[in-house]
Amino acid sequence: MKPEYINRYLQTAAKKNWILSVFLGALIFLFWGGYLPHALSYAEQYQLFLWTPDYLLGCLGHPGGAAEWLETCLVQFYYLLWLGAMILALLFIGYQRMVASWLKAESFLLSLIPAILLFWAMGDLDVLLSFPIAIMASLAMAKIGVANRWLDICKEMVLTPLVYWLIGPMAWLYVALRIVVDYKRFIWLPLWLLAIQLVLWHTLLEQLPLHSVMCSMGYYRSPSVVPLLWIVPLSVLLCVLADRLYINKVLKWPVQAIAVVVLGWLAVTRGYADERYELVWQDYQVRNEHWDDIIKRAEQKTVETAFWSNSVNLALAERRQLADRMFDFYQSGIDALLMNMVRDPFSNIPAAEAFYRLGMVNSAQRYMFDMQESINNGRKSGRFTQRIAECYIINGKYDLARKHLALLKNSLFYKNWAEEAEQYLGDEAGINAHPVWGKLRQYRQKQDFLFYYPEMASMLGSLFNGNRSNTMALDYFVAQVLLNGDAPTFQQALPWVEQCGGYMQMPRGYQDALNCIQRQGNVPGSPYAAFISRMLAKAQQQQNNQVYETAH
Repeated sequence: MKPEYINRYLQTAAKKNWILSVFLGALIFLFWGGYLPHALSYAEQYQLFLWTPDYLLGCLGHPGGAAEWLETCLVQFYYLLWLGAMILALLFIGYQRMVASWLKAESFLLSLIPAILLFWAMGDLDVLLSFPIAIMASLAMAKIGVANRWLDICKEMVLTPLVYWLIGPMAWLYVALRIVVDYKRFIWLPLWLLAIQLVLWHTLLEQLPLHSVMCSMGYYRSPSVVPLLWIVPLSVLLCVLADRLYINKVLKWPVQAIAVVVLGWLAVTRGYADERYELVWQDYQVRNEHWDDIIKRAEQKTVETAFWSNSVNLALAERRQLADRMFDFYQSGIDALLMNMVRDPFSNIPAAEAFYRLGMVNSAQRYMFDMQESINNGRKSGRFTQRIAECYIINGKYDLARKHLALLKNSLFYKNWAEEAEQYLGDEAGINAHPVWGKLRQYRQKQDFLFYYPEMASMLGSLFNGNRSNTMALDYFVAQVLLNGDAPTFQQALPWVEQCGGYMQMPRGYQDALNCIQRQGNVPGSPYAAFISRMLAKAQQQQNNQVYETAH
């Protein structure tokens, strides 16, 4: 029987563990809910969870499907950002507590190390929530044991393939933990799991690369990439081994505390320093039409990408400031207004939104469709599906719109919108009276034309000429002409600006550009002259590089 002072010490340690768990959850909630809510919105827009038996069976039809189903079920609640932050906080508390359940009470600080490493790993925007879910499932199922040796072995023969099918390659952590429990009894388990994976790869999963089947399937947005995620489950295993080998007696709690603090600082400063988060923030503001916030942030911070330029210019156009202030901000080049199509699910979002608001509905629909099909793990997007359905409604293609609305009606947070939109199908008067769809029906091109990206200025000019109340199309047309450096067309467009632009006087940006053209760029302090000089220098550098590559 343990002495009384040891029991009191263990009880105190257990209480500290709970205090640290709650403190960890509070930090996670504040971090994602207050500092990175846009990252939650980003994750939500790349899945569409459906409350249907077919969706469940589709997930369970491949390894890791149960973790995937639970992940998408939870991520759909990121639509409400505070709820998404709460889910992550509870998940981290549960994760830390499950690691702690494998450790002695006096080793409670060690349980924070895997949680911090997980937090660091999730700084990669493409790490899916199925990753921590699979680790937690491994920790829980590895505790299932049978006293009888032979019954326990028979159980593992059945449970190991089942674990792999439910949570995917994280079954390796399950196997490792079972070996830690009883080395002699389960030393054969790695060969059994390896055999299961190879058989499945040669039969049901031959379309996937072997490294995906073995290591990363279902945990990362890109199935073809194996990031260094396995440090996280490895840290769990090392903490369990350290506790069982009494290494914690060598590394006293002050050393463990210092390690936790240093790892936490590195996780925050290194794991979330990617400039991509700035673009994700912009995407979140575009999605919620926070145009003033985009402009205010752009005055303080610049990310030199076409995505950034597209977002800022769209915000300026929505506030009728594009003509005045466009060249006060970084412009990436001729693609600064509307990027050409890039085969990924993120880069063209601001361009697609701009096309939609301009009235180039077919282009918006094509961009949204291509981005949805470019989602690397093959999922649908609630946000993209909603916009595609709107484009079909505006174009009067009601059967296709109904197909997409039927999909959204099986979701939780898009259901009400889909049911409301469905009432407009076939109701021409209702659509024409709609504040957005009716206006875009008037703006859109009425005749077919060939979309050719190098002729973007001509397409924008034609769009404005079709409906001269579309002042956003006029602003974009003139801005594209200036980006192209087409001085004659710009001067010819100025009468349109005076007659149809709705300005009390010639916009400051146009005055600067006209002055720059008349003085052949010799205008110190001119934003447009600085842009032209930068583009000429960039073109000269590209030409020099081509000459060098040709010579070598």
